[in-house]
Amino acid sequence: MAKVLVVTSGKGGVGKTTSAAALGAALAQGGQSVVVIDFDVGLRNLDLVMGAERRVVFDLINVVQGVAKLPQALIRDKRIDTLWLLPASQTRDKDALTEEGVAKVIKELRAKFDWVICDSPAGIERGATLAMRFADVAVIVTNPEVSSVRDSDRMIGLLDSKTERAEKGQRIEKHILITRYDPARAARGEMLNIEDVLEILSTPLIGIIPESEEVLRASNLGSPITLSNAASAPARAYLAAARRLKGEDVPMTIPSDRKGLLDKLFGRRAA
Repeated sequence: MAKVLVVTSGKGGVGKTTSAAALGAALAQGGQSVVVIDFDVGLRNLDLVMGAERRVVFDLINVVQGVAKLPQALIRDKRIDTLWLLPASQTRDKDALTEEGVAKVIKELRAKFDWVICDSPAGIERGATLAMRFADVAVIVTNPEVSSVRDSDRMIGLLDSKTERAEKGQRIEKHILITRYDPARAARGEMLNIEDVLEILSTPLIGIIPESEEVLRASNLGSPITLSNAASAPARAYLAAARRLKGEDVPMTIPSDRKGLLDKLFGRRAA
């Protein structure tokens, strides 16, 4: 039975879709069967990041409304046989999603995959609440800046109150993923440091993704960073985060693009 993982954030533009694609690819590279679902109805982007935009025929809304069967809408990645995409619709609005319909799709996917990754739209509207509704695990993506961290704190509250697990009195497993981190800027006080972020959010850290042009280059190529340049610093960080999601004890470092160097260890391990 699959684990359902929601990748969410309170603030837009923090690298959530990029992270959902990279984590999905990293888990698939590690031998897991993975499907990534785009819940950003009307603003579909996950198919672009994964290089599948020209292959979309049916989408999540079509499956929810019974227009298409799930196998018709699933798109297998050309590079990894165990990685799949369920795209969002660009022509419908989020009201077309129903809780009953999403529950049925998630149940069917649980039986087929090891991981079901829900790429949530930013914020707290319907698409976001449905993306997290049936999650077992959550990765909250945040940038090391006050507004992003504050919004992430609110998302943690929603995860603890609006999910199916919360309603049953169960805890949802939550992790923080810090993106666009620059140790030099943090040292100069131009952004929050890792300790500050973790003190505010009081949630285990799953990974630190360094600021890098490689992330944007990968998105423009339509390939998750772990596939387009697995040796790059952000790819190594995502691969390590995926291993932590599987329960492996991986030291928390900030990979660097400088050959042979690793930035300061923060003495923290993923919980």
